[in-house]
Amino acid sequence: MTKQPIIKSKDRETILNALRSGVVPRIGLQHIQVGRKREIEALLSDVDHVAAAGGALRFVIGEYGAGKTFFLFLIRQLALAKNLVVMQADLSPDKRLHSTTGHARALYAELAQNTATRTSPDGGALRNILERFIGKAADEAKAKGVATADEIRTKLEDVRQMAGGYEFASVVTDYARGYEEGSDKMQSAALRWLRGEYVNKTAARQELDVRTIIDDGNVYDNLKLMARFVRHAGYSGLFVCLDELVTLYKLQSAQSRKMNFDQILRIINDVLQGSAEGIGFALGGTPDFLLDTRRGLYADGAIQSRLAENAFAKGGFADYSGPVIRLQNLTPDELLVLFERLRALFAGGDPAKFLVPDEALDAFATHCRERIGDSYFRTPRNSVKAFVDLLSILEQNPKADWRSLIGEAEIAEDRGASADAIDPGMPLDVSDNELSRLQL
Repeated sequence: MTKQPIIKSKDRETILNALRSGVVPRIGLQHIQVGRKREIEALLSDVDHVAAAGGALRFVIGEYGAGKTFFLFLIRQLALAKNLVVMQADLSPDKRLHSTTGHARALYAELAQNTATRTSPDGGALRNILERFIGKAADEAKAKGVATADEIRTKLEDVRQMAGGYEFASVVTDYARGYEEGSDKMQSAALRWLRGEYVNKTAARQELDVRTIIDDGNVYDNLKLMARFVRHAGYSGLFVCLDELVTLYKLQSAQSRKMNFDQILRIINDVLQGSAEGIGFALGGTPDFLLDTRRGLYADGAIQSRLAENAFAKGGFADYSGPVIRLQNLTPDELLVLFERLRALFAGGDPAKFLVPDEALDAFATHCRERIGDSYFRTPRNSVKAFVDLLSILEQNPKADWRSLIGEAEIAEDRGASADAIDPGMPLDVSDNELSRLQL
């Protein structure tokens, strides 16, 4: 039986509430992580590479319920532990990498809102990053015997040389001036700009005297600017986690898919050619999103050639050095270990408080296999949720018989959303510009 550490009450409740709802908890992942050692080592290598001012890109590919979101959250924890800033968001019909109707800006705004650091792991860390930058510049200015404003200008010089960097540096300088002068209005305006919250240039120019804003056309450029800036603030780099890229696969407009895939190709080229500095990407999607040669990434010949799997990775051999990580199935034994950890989680790590004996774990695994076959360990989300539900009933009803409860458990195979499902909010073979006119 796997030994479990004592688990904090807060972590316990957060994890269990998330698992009951079928979602991934933001904290305490170490208590329920099993298997996939090689994949985790590969991502740790990426985090280290970004921290060394390099670039990294991984496509985390797996079926619905296979653990992609869990894996991305785990990457997030690893990056935060290495003093990286993490930006995280899910793609959706109104949040994409490319658009002409505000959807790409909306994605950036979501990423900015979810910006996290080791000391602000729940997001909303952009203000703290700016103030850390100002404090660091002030200390260095004092040591050099120069004005803080001059040191800030010097530190941002390389940012100004990048695409879109002049306005970015100007806004950071405005925030610093507002911070020094105690002007909440100026600080608020600068934060709005950096979070991508301005929807038109006129309002931004009135409040900040800038001529551009973060919009659909410069999202990736601003992510690279942010990566450079956070390093000046004393962080090791920036890691961007994007989930639900299957949204792009489901877009019915071929033009919209192509433009979004072009943005992905741009990221791929920058990372593989060594142009990306201090920035890493982890992108979660399904096999259809990657492999479908009609609507997936492989529909683009240039992307397919760059993401093609190692031809020698056959017969039990695996290559974790490429940009694509195909999540390997959990083995039945690994899922049994996961059940053990969930049991320990309910007991707060105290074996004396276990709600079921070891034989119940085997019985539940057998029940899952009989109901949904090997899907219970290939896509274990529903099996995990069902086991948490079982333990919840036993916790609240100590006299209940776990044997009868297991026999009554209904466990459905996790098929996720249909690959051909069309969201009613998605355009049907019209361009973004045409969609905008239709909405007007």
